[in-house]
Amino acid sequence: MVILYDRFNLSEDIFEIIFSTSQQIIVAKELIKYILENKGEISKTEMSLFATKLHDGEYETTLENEPYKGRKAKLSYNKRQFYDRILTPMKSMGLINYDLYKKTYKISRQFSNDLMKIGLMWKQWLETQGFAE
Repeated sequence: MVILYDRFNLSEDIFEIIFSTSQQIIVAKELIKYILENKGEISKTEMSLFATKLHDGEYETTLENEPYKGRKAKLSYNKRQFYDRILTPMKSMGLINYDLYKKTYKISRQFSNDLMKIGLMWKQWLETQGFAE
């Protein structure tokens, strides 16, 4: 997944930087909230139940984003698109980790670690080019 951002107009919300539509932002936040409510880890079956509830339009939540803040709503999101546009990018960026042995999904700090590593790589490359600030 590619993240394009304007550092002069950087959102305060990490989800708005990562995801391109408001619907994706809402669903991604709900997924993280769901995992946190389950002590930071859910099984493959629980993930499937979450995706199915979304697909069937049975997932209920109180929205946090303006202009719908505080309203209760039933969310609907296609199951295949959930896996393709929400879960898979979150796994590949290191926001969520999947343990193949335990078959569980966990919230991960790898995203933060990778961004720090990328920043260091940029600094090192500049130094090899003779750029000194």
